Amino acid sequence: MYGSSRHYAEQYRQVGVSTRVVDADPHKLVALLLEGASERIRRAEAFMARGDQATKGKAIGEACAIIGHLNGSLDHAAGGDIAGNLAALYEYIVQRLTEANLNNDAEALQESLALVAEIESAWNAIPAGQRAFPGAAGAR
Repeated sequence: MYGSSRHYAEQYRQVGVSTRVVDADPHKLVALLLEGASERIRRAEAFMARGDQATKGKAIGEACAIIGHLNGSLDHAAGGDIAGNLAALYEYIVQRLTEANLNNDAEALQESLALVAEIESAWNAIPAGQRAFPGAAGAR
């Protein structure tokens, strides 16, 4: 469903989430990206509550970038309907995050965080034996 490990490592470095990427497999990289998006949304909530508009906007922008990277890395040929549904959900999350930023909408942030948490929970629940990425070495 997702592209190569090298592709994710580069995306992860770009958003500055962590250096845990170096030895991570593609499944772990997606989990780290989802964790990073959740962390940015929680930060945005805190900055919004404090009235720190600039830092709130930066955190939301980073969350949108992470979600955008995840969306752009979906392999629609291998992932079929699941990839299509995830793409639509990722687009919706970015839309809600943008609304949250423009309107100081804490509810939109909470909804976005809940959706990312659902994706993260489902992703992490995939049994280890089903985490293979066909053709990952040459994908994308």
